[in-house]
Amino acid sequence: MSGFVEKPEPVQVPGLTHLHTGKVRDLYRNEAGDLVMVASDRMSAYDWVLPTEIPDKGRVLTQLSLWWFDRLSDLVPHHVLSTELPAGAPADWAGRTLVCKSLNMVPVECVARGYLTGSGLVEYNESRTVCGLELPEGLSDGSELPDPIFTPATKAAVGDHDENVSFEEVARQVGDDTAALLRRTTLAVYSRARDIARERGIILADTKFEFGFESTPDGDRLVIADEVLTPDSSRFWPADQWQPGRTQASYDKQFVRDWLTSPASGWDRKSETPPPPLPQEVVEATRAKYLEAYELLTGEAWSDTF
Repeated sequence: MSGFVEKPEPVQVPGLTHLHTGKVRDLYRNEAGDLVMVASDRMSAYDWVLPTEIPDKGRVLTQLSLWWFDRLSDLVPHHVLSTELPAGAPADWAGRTLVCKSLNMVPVECVARGYLTGSGLVEYNESRTVCGLELPEGLSDGSELPDPIFTPATKAAVGDHDENVSFEEVARQVGDDTAALLRRTTLAVYSRARDIARERGIILADTKFEFGFESTPDGDRLVIADEVLTPDSSRFWPADQWQPGRTQASYDKQFVRDWLTSPASGWDRKSETPPPPLPQEVVEATRAKYLEAYELLTGEAWSDTF
């Protein structure tokens, strides 16, 4: 059993129809047929949505995604129509709300990896492959790959875990041409973002994207959607602390994971018992990491943003 420890009730806003409550985002449709995405401060770990929120997290994800969209628009268009707050929406939605195009979403998590870690490392240690792609001998946790690779995954429901799949499986699901387009676009976006992050002292180890198609007079067009290149969807490592062969320091929810699996939490990850609330020091440390990632990447002080 996993999922929400305490599933929140959707906020009711005149003119908006609630569609879905995700791990982090709440999705609505407005009267014009556009989607309204609201990024909450919810935190997920080990396939659970925790009962404790991280203040400002949703705004960091939203503002950082907008910053990246601007720097990727020549590679692939994005789904954002407006950042204007819908009429009647609560004040807390400010800075965390996007009005977006309604797309025909591709049911694939498009993952790019430039470094070996996580589930990729597990598969590599077993077979010297990641998603069926052969890799050279001698790599360890945190090793840079010879070239970035496209390692797609299935898109799981809340409480389930994404499963890595081969490129051939993606082609079977969406067609050869679309699969090739997803791979080409994913790797182009990753390479651009990797270089930008590197200039700012951050290693972009891996990241995942979601894409959809919009209909245009010239035919269907691929559009990047949801969030991009945030601490929730990416592994960011401080470049000056990178050392292959061990777990890397990171700008993400590692404080949360570490505490949940420590004796201090009293939680058995293998049980069906929901995880406990986070202590304040873990909340504050995690919030600080998200803000630090935002400030390093954008060069802007968070206090000047909100």
